[in-house]
Amino acid sequence: MNAYYLAGRAARFALPALPTLLSVVTSFVLFVLFLAFQGKPALEACRLVFEGAFGSSFAWESTLQRAAPLMLTALCVALPARAGLIIIGGEGALVLGGLAAATVPLWLTGLTPPVTLIAMGLVSMSVGGLWVGLNGWLRQKRGLNETIGSLLLSYIAIALFNHLVEGPLRDPASLNKPSTVGLDYSLMIGLISEDYFRVHWGLVAGIIVCMLAYVLIRHSVTGFALDVVGGNIRTARMLGLPVDRLIIFTCVMGGAAAGLAGMFEVSAVQGSANASLIAGYGIGGILVSFAARHNPLAIILCATLVGGIEASGSLLQRRLDLPDATTLILQGILFTNLLAWESLMGRITQWRMTLEHQTIESKGAEVQHG
Repeated sequence: MNAYYLAGRAARFALPALPTLLSVVTSFVLFVLFLAFQGKPALEACRLVFEGAFGSSFAWESTLQRAAPLMLTALCVALPARAGLIIIGGEGALVLGGLAAATVPLWLTGLTPPVTLIAMGLVSMSVGGLWVGLNGWLRQKRGLNETIGSLLLSYIAIALFNHLVEGPLRDPASLNKPSTVGLDYSLMIGLISEDYFRVHWGLVAGIIVCMLAYVLIRHSVTGFALDVVGGNIRTARMLGLPVDRLIIFTCVMGGAAAGLAGMFEVSAVQGSANASLIAGYGIGGILVSFAARHNPLAIILCATLVGGIEASGSLLQRRLDLPDATTLILQGILFTNLLAWESLMGRITQWRMTLEHQTIESKGAEVQHG
């Protein structure tokens, strides 16, 4: 293989990441201008964002703690996107999945802790999957726009969560902060390492689920069928593909991932279902998925980036007296830039096809001369 062939292959794989890289750069430029307009030390703020996200072992732990649920809620967007859907209801699936997981020990008594934890995971995935799957069913059977439907279902899920936590399922001992009955200590998922890596096992689960999702959409017949459905639904029907079943399947799988995120938030962080579950991880998952271009492996990296931005908020508040919500502004700018740079994808597809053609010609020429 000559150098030209290798460079062509590298360029083909790097081009899809170009809009995300340009979005990150332009977002920080606009963030600097936003802070400078207020008379704040903008460059120092950018340095503190990096320091608060990746500047120490504690910063890395805080970043990865936030990245774990973001990976799973991002899959709630990424998997349906393979079939051409824009689902933004991961927050609802997360809170209902977390609530379901918190109530499992109340109904399944007498089981060993490992069995109970497995049951909590399965129930949370089932509830999250059914909730987002309902949205897919409404789209296919009743013509409801999936973006509006997922948003409304998310609002309903949060309202239902608040009603149950503050009403029928409320622990009488929770006075100032309504919550369900706390989990027994034996049901709390511990840290990967108490001494060196104080991040819960939800991070490992998130990475594994992302890898499994990548295998599903890139190396399976179902994944190929989803690409056909997402590319042209009329062609998919002409080929005899079960379009309705595939679309509902991706919604169920995405909702199951978000529900699992809720289970880990309850059993590894909160210890019960309470208002802290509504932390915006479902909204953050939308940003992560679009930044990763709905690629499950890229979601791991993008979730780490967004988790780092969120983790740096407290440092900005302490050092520069900026509001903790400053990082939310940075995330909003990033999402807006992602949508703006999306227009590049048509040109990038053309560039990639040209590079593929040149790479094939180069390889053919090498074979002839060899």
